[in-house]
Amino acid sequence: MNRIRALKLRACAKLNLYLDITGRREDGYHTLETVMQSISLDDEVTVVACPGNGITLTCSREDIPTDSRNTAYRAAELFMRASGETGGVLLDIQKNIPSGAGMGGGSADAAAVLRGLNKIFGEPLSERQLLDIAVQVGADVPFCLVGGTKLCRGIGEQMSDFPAAKGIFVVVKPDFGCPTGEAYKKYDSSPIPPRGGLEGFRAAMPEKYAPEMYNVFQQLYVDERIEEICRRLVELGARGAMLTGSGSAVFGVFDDIHAARAAQKQFSMSWVCSAADEGVIL
Repeated sequence: MNRIRALKLRACAKLNLYLDITGRREDGYHTLETVMQSISLDDEVTVVACPGNGITLTCSREDIPTDSRNTAYRAAELFMRASGETGGVLLDIQKNIPSGAGMGGGSADAAAVLRGLNKIFGEPLSERQLLDIAVQVGADVPFCLVGGTKLCRGIGEQMSDFPAAKGIFVVVKPDFGCPTGEAYKKYDSSPIPPRGGLEGFRAAMPEKYAPEMYNVFQQLYVDERIEEICRRLVELGARGAMLTGSGSAVFGVFDDIHAARAAQKQFSMSWVCSAADEGVIL
């Protein structure tokens, strides 16, 4: 076994700066066109290779499962199977990214586990192999493995470079969630045609994109609670504000750090975040 036996990693949350649904595959998965951005809010993931067999997962939040229902646990299972490595694995996740927010917390944790295990065992798997495992774990995991600013298509696995976003993000998590499965069921019952605004959004990068942001789920929900947070963020100085993922977190894009910090104080569960160049930080 490689001499590195334990690693502590930062698993970065993500925001969807642009999100549209473009279709549906035969297997039932929806195809997307989305621009994702890693941000500085992160979970702390510790990965340990140890004697014995099996995977043990602990988490700072009691409401999060610590068995195969957890994406990080599944990532470890698939890694050990694909790499042929043996021995025990201990995982610990200290959660900072809110759940049910559309910020990819579970996907980020899974990506950190893949990156950490590969490092601990001497990198037996190539980047392509890690990405193949990531797709099996979840749609956002490939992006969280790579991070930065990416245009993602398909179910999220078709990634290409995109101009990096500038700005400071104030992220607000309201006191309700938006389960992803229910969000897609709502879309299926009332589909919205693709907006086709990606090129206009790209042309506005890297500084003037905020007014061009779009999220199909925000159009679908027509939820006054979400709209009110967006309005307040704009009133407090944001150039634009929008739902991320299938929700329920909302973010505003600010130019001035002082205005961002002042705005953040107006909401009970909120963060001031910067863009991150990576999805997992060793």
